[in-house]
Amino acid sequence: MSFRMKVVRTFSSQHHITTHQYSKTKKLVLGSLLGAIAAILQSAGLIAGIGYVFSMLATGPIVLATVLSARIGFLTYILTSLLLIIIQPTEVLIFLFTTGLLGVSLGMSFRFVKNSALVYLIAGACLAFGIAILLYVFQFPILGPSITTQVNGKVILGLLIFSVLYSAVWMKISVLGMKKLNKRMLRNVKFENQ
Repeated sequence: MSFRMKVVRTFSSQHHITTHQYSKTKKLVLGSLLGAIAAILQSAGLIAGIGYVFSMLATGPIVLATVLSARIGFLTYILTSLLLIIIQPTEVLIFLFTTGLLGVSLGMSFRFVKNSALVYLIAGACLAFGIAILLYVFQFPILGPSITTQVNGKVILGLLIFSVLYSAVWMKISVLGMKKLNKRMLRNVKFENQ
C-alpha cells in the first residue's frame, strides 16, 4: 500500500466512533441527561465572562447525543430547547441557531460522513448559516453591536472562516468526549458482568 493511501485511509477513518454497544434504553437515558446538561450549560450565558465559556460548552452534549443516535440527538436538541424556554428564555434562539445547530450538524456528519475534513466543513457551514439567520433575518446582534445587521460580504466571509475553524475544534473535542464515554460505558458493562 502506498504512503498516500495510508495517509488517506488514516485521515478518513480518524473520527470512527461506534455506538452499537448501547441499548435503546441507554441511548434514551443518555440523551435525556445530555439534554439537561446542555440546557444548564447554555443558560450559564446569562452570567457575563465565565458564563459565556460554559454556554459554548453546550455543543458537546448535543454532539454526543446525535452520535449515539440521530433520533436521540434530535430529541435531545428539542428537549434542551424546551428546557431553555423554562430556565432561560433569552438563550433559546442562540441555542437553536448556534450551539445546538452546530452540535446536531457535527453529530450527523460523524454518523454519515467518513472524511474528517468534510465533517467540520459541513458543520461549519451549518453554524455560519445559523449565525447569518440570527444576524440578518432576526436582526439579533449576535456578533456584538459593532457588527451591523445589514448584509456584508466581508462579515459573511469572516463568519464562514470562523465557523469552519470553530467546528474543527469541536470535532476534536467531540472525538475525545466520545472515546471517554465509550471507555466509561465499557467499564460499567464489565463491572455489571462480574
